[in-house]
Amino acid sequence: MEDTLPLSVSHVNKSLVLTNRLYMLLHFSALCFLFYYRLCFFFQDPQTRQASFFPWLLVFSSEILLSFIWILNQAFRWHPISRTLFPERLPQDDTLPPLDVFICTADPTKEPTSDVMNTLLSAMALDYPPEKLHLYVSDDGGSPVTLNAMKEAWKFARCWLPFCTRYKIECRCPKAYFSISESDDVDFDGSFEFLADKKMIKEKYQAFEEGIKRVKEDQDNSGDTTVRRSQNHPPIIEVIQENSSSEIEQVKLPFLVYVSREKKPSHPHHFKAGALNSLYRVSAVMSNAPYILVLDCDMFCNSPASARQALCFHLNPEIAPSLAFVQFPQKFHNISKNDIYDSQHRSAYKVLWQGMDGLMGPVLSGTGFYIKRESLYGNYKIKDTDLELQQYVGTSNEFIKSLNQNCTTDSVTVGRTLPLKETLLLASCNYEIGTEWGKEVGFLYGTVCEDVHTGFILNCNGWNSVLCDPPQAQFLGNGTTNLNDLLVQGTRWCCGLLDIGLSRFCPLICGPLRMSLLQSFCYAQLTYFPLYCLPLWCLAIVPQLCLLSGIPLYPKVSDPFFFIFLSIPLSALTKHLVEVLSTGGTFRKWIIEQRIWMIVSITSHLYGCLDAVLKKFGLKDASFLPTNKVEDEEQTRLYQMDKYDFRTSNMFLVPMVALLSINIYCFIGGIYRVVSMGNWDQMSIQLLLTSYIIVFNHPIIEGLLIRKDVGRIYPSLPLVLTSNILATTIACTLHSLLNKV
Repeated sequence: MEDTLPLSVSHVNKSLVLTNRLYMLLHFSALCFLFYYRLCFFFQDPQTRQASFFPWLLVFSSEILLSFIWILNQAFRWHPISRTLFPERLPQDDTLPPLDVFICTADPTKEPTSDVMNTLLSAMALDYPPEKLHLYVSDDGGSPVTLNAMKEAWKFARCWLPFCTRYKIECRCPKAYFSISESDDVDFDGSFEFLADKKMIKEKYQAFEEGIKRVKEDQDNSGDTTVRRSQNHPPIIEVIQENSSSEIEQVKLPFLVYVSREKKPSHPHHFKAGALNSLYRVSAVMSNAPYILVLDCDMFCNSPASARQALCFHLNPEIAPSLAFVQFPQKFHNISKNDIYDSQHRSAYKVLWQGMDGLMGPVLSGTGFYIKRESLYGNYKIKDTDLELQQYVGTSNEFIKSLNQNCTTDSVTVGRTLPLKETLLLASCNYEIGTEWGKEVGFLYGTVCEDVHTGFILNCNGWNSVLCDPPQAQFLGNGTTNLNDLLVQGTRWCCGLLDIGLSRFCPLICGPLRMSLLQSFCYAQLTYFPLYCLPLWCLAIVPQLCLLSGIPLYPKVSDPFFFIFLSIPLSALTKHLVEVLSTGGTFRKWIIEQRIWMIVSITSHLYGCLDAVLKKFGLKDASFLPTNKVEDEEQTRLYQMDKYDFRTSNMFLVPMVALLSINIYCFIGGIYRVVSMGNWDQMSIQLLLTSYIIVFNHPIIEGLLIRKDVGRIYPSLPLVLTSNILATTIACTLHSLLNKV
């Protein structure tokens, strides 16, 4: 009877669906009235118009673009679902499929080796048969520190894994386990044996960490040119072998491999996608598990249950044939109560991804996903000859053999003894030349957002995905805790996403022919949301300068259309507030999300769009800088105090300071003009818009004028001059244009 029970079921929240669709209808109707009002202006007699043509056109264009993005955004809210899992219904361990785990690291200076090893140890300790678990660490930096640390982690795992299994430890990341409260040990709290074992394991872990630091310091003191070597080194592949020891109990450990692909300055290495494809090929000839877990180096397993939870979908006969991957939400362990940088991406995982789950499934999100190996093979099955296959996937006969070979214990044994030359070939720079790797096979190239691009093409090829969001976070990483990392990361993402939107894979062109229209809209919203920078820059300048000049751009209070123009932003803000509150947020969280949206839009979105356009015309090369994972005590202190750390580049500070200066100046001048002229009814919406921008961004004013700590906006000469020049140039240029009919 148990075999017939489903491993997972989905639920549709009908009341939420009804509410969302009613909101869409009302908001869209209001937008239609807005467009009618704006269009009527162009048919008026130029002599009787109250506003100039140019500002009216700018504001109307901004409203059109905002409406376009809003329409795309509603696809996420059309049919949201949730899911329930039944991992207890999975088959016995001896019949579970093998599993490969990929962990990627690139820079030991920005991604501390200790954190990478904690992620590795947490993955080795997954609640899964160890003989069916195979872990591959990609070290793009080619650092001997990482290789040495893996060998030490292997030794420590022989103590750590039995301890976790014996005492049913839930959090199996050593660093996290030894830093949290003792609530995880409640079942064994009074056990003398447990306390003795825990003390012994903690001492071994501390020695393990100190050993890693000592090796890192020795390398730094030796003057080793790690940066140069990270861009130019041969392939290195090493299986971490078990050495016998009488001191430590002999236990079964997962298969562990260190992989550092070949890198040459003259060859494009395609960033993380290239590293994943190297792991994909090497693992195919060594273990060839049908499912792969991909993790970022700082995203440790917070619970050992994720593998079995993912298999509830991959082994569900109703959805498994077309299921490409199971995506877990990204969650973070270092997030403060108010999360002033919106690092947890609440909207994405609690609203957008759930909405896509009701269509064809969520976006591939870079880490924390279990993907079916077969889904990344492309159309290899239609190749009739060995020559065609070699032109498609490369010249390795062992890899071609793996395409139609399932993972068995024997195949893993063969993989261990495979000639080193074969695996080194698969990790070499030249292997992909003349093949379809990165085009049709593996993780796709062409953008730094390889995850979104790959997920989109998988949907185009008929594959689906699901979101698995259990109550307990399965993976935890390091969230962004300073403004600089937030904006640098945001610029990289915006550039990568717009790359897709400007390519031949444009979701609005390529998508509707190969997937549902709503799923295409979801991908289009993700690739075009960086364009928010255009209307936000316009609406942060034009209405304000018109307020100062006495030019009305919106209906009078006595005009029936006034309520249309007032209802549109109010309904959008109210909908956002309801979503924040219904997903566990607070009113303050809503304010923070609004603020971060504005800050990121006028900075990261702008620079990301510029980068994407320059790359499109061949004026700039793609670049990828790993986010800094090294903890800074001062940054952490400011973050926990809910104070923004404004120690970032002037390229980000200047737009914020300049636009806020324009708004404050225009607000004061506008109030004076309105009081003296008595035209409150004509300027009320422009006053409200300016007030909204100033009030929501008051931390910038505090950082510039009030705060005295290290995280303030230091009024340096370059910042003051550049901000004033930018604000003055914008104001003077547009002011002259706005007054022309």
